[in-house]
Amino acid sequence: MLRNSKDSFGLISILFHWIIGIVFLGQIVLGYLMVRVSDFTLQFNLYQWHKSFGFLVLGLSALRLAWKSISLRPRDPETLSRLERVGAHSAHAFLYLSLFIVPLTGWAIASSSPLQIPTFMFNLIVIPSLPLAISDSAEALWSASHAWLAYLSAAVAGVHILAALHHHFWKRDTTLLRMLAPGAVRNGGRHPTRRNQTS
Repeated sequence: MLRNSKDSFGLISILFHWIIGIVFLGQIVLGYLMVRVSDFTLQFNLYQWHKSFGFLVLGLSALRLAWKSISLRPRDPETLSRLERVGAHSAHAFLYLSLFIVPLTGWAIASSSPLQIPTFMFNLIVIPSLPLAISDSAEALWSASHAWLAYLSAAVAGVHILAALHHHFWKRDTTLLRMLAPGAVRNGGRHPTRRNQTS
């Protein structure tokens, strides 16, 4: 099933979720490592890979947002409390926003740096710079913003992952299951084992 249903996410939404999520978290690790290597050539290559994957996240997130705008949103599992719903929707909104702001602040770093090192996206195309002021202070401002937003996003993503695991293994609802298997969740979003236990 490619499209979302009223209880479950479709294959396209699932692929967007996992591909973007894995690449985004990988970017946090890569960004942490690349500033700590001493070899100049390796560091240059890591920076280029980091920028390339950043633009990939930005492009995929734009496509995901477009898909989301024309797709049915599955209803929340019945087991979620009102507080859990508010927390989940708030975390999702923040993470969606981060998928745009974090790559854009990274682009701003490259654009404002006095070094003006071109960005070669996967060695295929050169990404033009944003029309920003070029100075050491501007680069420092964007660098700090990029780093803090990235680490804050990673923390929220960590809570998001722990919450999904809590719902799957402790509350035994379909919060995680519906993002793993297209069309696997039906009948109001109750976990199959919960239905068996209560029948």
